[in-house]
Amino acid sequence: MTGDIDTRTPTDWLALPDLVEITGESLSRVRRYIDDAYLIGSRRHGPFTVPSVFIVDGAPLGSLRGTIIALRDAGLTDDEAIDWLLEPEESIGQAPIASLLQGRKSEVRRVARTLT
Repeated sequence: MTGDIDTRTPTDWLALPDLVEITGESLSRVRRYIDDAYLIGSRRHGPFTVPSVFIVDGAPLGSLRGTIIALRDAGLTDDEAIDWLLEPEESIGQAPIASLLQGRKSEVRRVARTLT
């Protein structure tokens, strides 16, 4: 980010009870989404929260899991991975999450694998 301008993809942040309500799943199932890398979240602003843009039609975005794994394999922390997904990526031309939402997972994962 440059200066005080926030260029990240705008998103609300969802706590675990919010995720239970939105997905219609049990708390244990939501925790499994997180443990199995279907979702990724952060505690940097207090309680554990997940960007709402990672949920589509009441479920984790399907292409997110493989991307999270690629980002972790590249050595990114979960906070760094979230930032990378939400911030504009020059080589993609937009935020990686926007590309994932458009079905462009191969391009996003290719770039993710080059991060170190």
